[in-house]
Amino acid sequence: MQVTSTSPSQAASQTQTIATDKDEVNSDYDVFLQLLTAQVKNQDPLDPMSSDDFSSQLAQFSAVEQQVKTNDLLESLGLQMGVMGMGEMASWIGLDARAVAAASFDGTPISVSPNPAASADRAVLVVRDSSGNEVQRQDFTPSTDEIQWAGVDENGAPFANGLYTFEVESYSGDELIEINKAEIYSRVLEAKSSNGETVLVLEGGVEVPSSSVSALRDPV
Repeated sequence: MQVTSTSPSQAASQTQTIATDKDEVNSDYDVFLQLLTAQVKNQDPLDPMSSDDFSSQLAQFSAVEQQVKTNDLLESLGLQMGVMGMGEMASWIGLDARAVAAASFDGTPISVSPNPAASADRAVLVVRDSSGNEVQRQDFTPSTDEIQWAGVDENGAPFANGLYTFEVESYSGDELIEINKAEIYSRVLEAKSSNGETVLVLEGGVEVPSSSVSALRDPV
């Protein structure tokens, strides 16, 4: 079980990046002033630049400068919020999380939370392997009650260990009216930061964004 956080070296690198951006802004501002000065020296005496033109150019550059600084600040805040969010996810480690994700099968039944259409009078749980091949279909009465997928075929032989995904086909009579991804429960093994977002690592190495988790519970 592990929580991955931003290291001091990473933080220093991020700070250095922001500092570099500021240096670039200052450098660009110096270049802008040099160009403006050259423009004034070489302007047509009979048609000099108006004070309004000066003000307009300065205002435009100032707006760009402020935007760059704002972007740096937002990036810095985003990184800090990501680390804070990941720290909060540390309490999730060891719990069973419910999400639309591949489930790791090792011979132990998998808890599946179906979501059939409200108007369905018949539903089918479709099981697929890691390659997307359909390996089993199970009829069940439309309900949001949890289903325990045993991982065995019609003859009672267990399926191979690996990752499996689940879909729910909803029918009204013989008409297929909806296909939805089913959620599964899987143990949270790790929380880490990826591109400013907190990602949870589940059993089997399956990764899901923390925002996709719809429920948590103690291991059963």
